[in-house]
Amino acid sequence: MKADLNLMGMERGRQYETIITTKNADGSKNAAPIGVICAGEDKVITRIFKGSHTLDNMVREKEFIVNITHDPELYTVSLLGNLPQEYFNDDYSLKCVDAYFKCETINFTEAVKQSDPIKKKEEAIVIKSEVRDMVIRKEIKAMNRGFGYVIESLANLTRFDLVGDAQKEIYITRFKEANRVVLKVGRKEDIKAMHEIKKELIKRGYDL
Repeated sequence: MKADLNLMGMERGRQYETIITTKNADGSKNAAPIGVICAGEDKVITRIFKGSHTLDNMVREKEFIVNITHDPELYTVSLLGNLPQEYFNDDYSLKCVDAYFKCETINFTEAVKQSDPIKKKEEAIVIKSEVRDMVIRKEIKAMNRGFGYVIESLANLTRFDLVGDAQKEIYITRFKEANRVVLKVGRKEDIKAMHEIKKELIKRGYDL
């Protein structure tokens, strides 16, 4: 299928939660949950910390597969590094996902991200890649993290008038972090929703 990430609901400039699969040096398969930024209908960008098996495999093989799924257990088991080899197809895509696409790396660049609280900026690599092949088994939209933050913020909003001041401060802190993430990676619909929640909180007298 001709590469067109719009078919998976991916918008240019937005980040999506995926499971990236790669081939290890010994021929076994590796899976890891990693966010992917859509950089065009046939381009993606990923940012991965050095020391990762996924990054090592990308550098060596010059290719990887992005798997699209909403299965939370698959994300969890992949993160823990315990995904059995029988979950993989021969081409190292995942058997149980709704869609996937193969990527060929274009270039690797040292990441520059002053705000990263986890690692030093020189310890991460940004990988730009071109989408070569797409397989869609059933209609699915790639999952954007922003939507989850909107739902969580709405749930907290319903509780503001039911809790004490200490818990309200916790909700405000959570909202600020959620809003930061949504502004960075969310879809325009998610950003608009967070703006409405923020307006409501300000109307209720909370300092944002």
